[in-house]
Amino acid sequence: MLSVALRTLRTRRVTFLGSFVALSLGVALLTVTGLALASSLDAPDRAPERFAAAAVVVRGQDTLRVPTPIGDRTQELAQPRAVPAGTVSKLEKLGRVVRDRSFAVRAEGGPGALVGHPWSTAAFAPYGIDAGRAPRTADEVVVTGGWAEPGERVRTDRGTVRVVGTVPDRGFEDAVFYTDARAARLSPLSTQLVVDADATAVRNAVRGNAGVRVLTGDDRRYADAGPDRDSEALTATNSLFGTAGGVTTFVSVFVVASTFAFAVAQRQREFGLLRTAGATPGQIRRMVLAEALGVGVLASTAGCVLGSYGAPHLAAWVVDGGLAPAWFTIGDHTWPYHMAFWTGLLVALCGVTAASWRAGRTGPAQALRETSVATRTMTWGRWLFGTGLLLTALVTLGIALADDPGDLLHRKTYVTRPMLLITAVALLAPVLVRPLTRLPAQLPGAAGMLVRGNTAAGVRRTAALAAPVLVTVALTGSLLGATATLNEAKATETRERTTAAFVVTAPDGAGFDARTVERLRAVPGAEVSPTSSSTVYVLEEDMALLKSDARAADPGALAATTRLPLAAGKVSGLDDGSIIVNEEWERHSVGRSVRVWLGDGTKRTLRIAAVMATGTGDNGVYVTPANAPGASVDRVDVALADGADTGAVAAGLHEAVRAASGQVLGKDEWVAAVSPKSDPPTRLGLLLVLGIALLYTGISLVNTLVMATSDRVRDLAVLRLAGATHGQVLRLVGAESLMVVVAGALLGLVVAGVNLAGMWAALGLLSVRPTLGLPWATIGAVVAACAFLAVLASVVPAGLALRRRAVELAGIRE
Repeated sequence: MLSVALRTLRTRRVTFLGSFVALSLGVALLTVTGLALASSLDAPDRAPERFAAAAVVVRGQDTLRVPTPIGDRTQELAQPRAVPAGTVSKLEKLGRVVRDRSFAVRAEGGPGALVGHPWSTAAFAPYGIDAGRAPRTADEVVVTGGWAEPGERVRTDRGTVRVVGTVPDRGFEDAVFYTDARAARLSPLSTQLVVDADATAVRNAVRGNAGVRVLTGDDRRYADAGPDRDSEALTATNSLFGTAGGVTTFVSVFVVASTFAFAVAQRQREFGLLRTAGATPGQIRRMVLAEALGVGVLASTAGCVLGSYGAPHLAAWVVDGGLAPAWFTIGDHTWPYHMAFWTGLLVALCGVTAASWRAGRTGPAQALRETSVATRTMTWGRWLFGTGLLLTALVTLGIALADDPGDLLHRKTYVTRPMLLITAVALLAPVLVRPLTRLPAQLPGAAGMLVRGNTAAGVRRTAALAAPVLVTVALTGSLLGATATLNEAKATETRERTTAAFVVTAPDGAGFDARTVERLRAVPGAEVSPTSSSTVYVLEEDMALLKSDARAADPGALAATTRLPLAAGKVSGLDDGSIIVNEEWERHSVGRSVRVWLGDGTKRTLRIAAVMATGTGDNGVYVTPANAPGASVDRVDVALADGADTGAVAAGLHEAVRAASGQVLGKDEWVAAVSPKSDPPTRLGLLLVLGIALLYTGISLVNTLVMATSDRVRDLAVLRLAGATHGQVLRLVGAESLMVVVAGALLGLVVAGVNLAGMWAALGLLSVRPTLGLPWATIGAVVAACAFLAVLASVVPAGLALRRRAVELAGIRE
């Protein structure tokens, strides 16, 4: 049978070429995403930047460490502590001590991420004057880069300053250097300092101060801003590639398995003839598996080679799009090749196993009869696995809604859940497609009758051809719809929570000083509620140290400008000894006490004054300013007093924050500004996840239709001999292709609808009722593209085949 298999590979070139293309492209996608994922696992160690020339850096406590029965749990503090004064005095006896400070600066015409430092720290980078001189007075500064020249006066949110010198740009920051005295007034808190002394002596001096670290050598990089930014960037990149890899793996496995199964199902007459000639069922199965093995090995090898060339292009694309750090490249890894190769080969063999088992089990006469009309569209295996997967998808959805509806809002959940339903619907597609075959009967003339007859006679073929469309529409509707629904839910939460007429915000990374807040309070007709961003940490189940975003506010003013989604308690119950939590916390009963750590690591036991509904998971907690040490006011909600003029209040607010570069927004403007939106990196990430999969399904749709059309040359020739014109035959082929697209699109919409309905129900249980966001425009474009490709991939091969005489085609050998 091996020789028969080899001759079959040569004879049925189109069928096996289609299988080869599907498998090689699938393995290539697995290789590309596998290489990208492997390369995103480890970040290179970054060398010290600002303190590369410093001898020793002493940093105050910046990490919260909590002992638990299973070991210490740590979290980075939102508000690092200063080095204790007594320790600083000891260090000053050892050598020169330079206090470091960093604070955001906004300058007209300057870079968007300017940061201020004392001039005495410039030598530790080291920075050297290349034009002008060092600052000597409070209104003099030195800047990096060439955005300002010596002698130029610049307006900043810290006052107007005169540039007296410039230093070269070292690539890791845009800095403004003030005199040490001026920097100390602008940023009183210093969390780290440089000591010109022996490292051992410094360690002895700080011994006994919990959390204080002595940094030398490469550890000095921890004194830089964002020392772990490379790892954090790679975490996001790794998550992106993991999601893309999961979707790609599913689509590749799904398409390859269905293509190989379809290729075997096309050959029922051939198997029947072999059985008539004396071939045993085992020989049929071995022949089919040998063919699949030969194609699988060649296609998987080609796919690995193709993927090795494609991976660097993917890496360059994600770097250019801001989805990965600039240094990200594809590393030298081998396991992705093994994973892709063996996965492709295994899927190819699995894809033909069930079909070959059925082919070998069918008797000769039965096989010959089944070539014309499929009398049994569903095998027991399809019924068993299809029904089982469908019930699993629905039951797990019900369990999630009852037990943890918030889990359905997580990206990994709404990306992976559609895959279960897609597989179940694809397995049950022959049954689900059959009612749709009645639709063409509504068409006028004989065309509708023929389309209906052909699709009804070949339901398995129709279901197989509709599979790529099903995957395409279901993934598009589910992923884009889930994102749109979740974004709308978050916007709804913000809109319902905000009752203020105006929201005043500080520049990014900065806050309002006390004088600015007082000017806002003094605006006639304005009732203001200043709030600060902070953090609260809580240990749950004695094992997990969790971080919660917190806002510090005065409870009276907060109630006048904000409508919190309270499930229990009152805002007025908030005081310096209490906290407002949400239902996600382990302890969320009003009146109970909870042990927390504040943003600077201070341990407190607070009483729960109120509990907010879970919502979309962004509700955080609320405390009073006394429990947010070191947090500056970065937002002021403003309500209008009775009879106040809106325009006059707005003008007063603008004037009050002009010097601090604050922004005044109306309620609707504020909701629009903070509502989730697709920024360029987010759109590129979604394009990466969906685009690769959809491109592959589009190619597989073309590939499968070419295979199917090439196998129907004799049928088309018989129509020509029966009197149909060349154009009528091509229109019939095109109409059948459109029928396939319609069937796949409808099944895909059902899958997307069920998934989005589950998310909508989950949001309702979490006290949010958004509008269901099905992306009709995008789905319409995807379906139109599938229809165009389907018609093109069926009409063109049919037209080329019909150029020969119909009598010759009708007698062609299979």
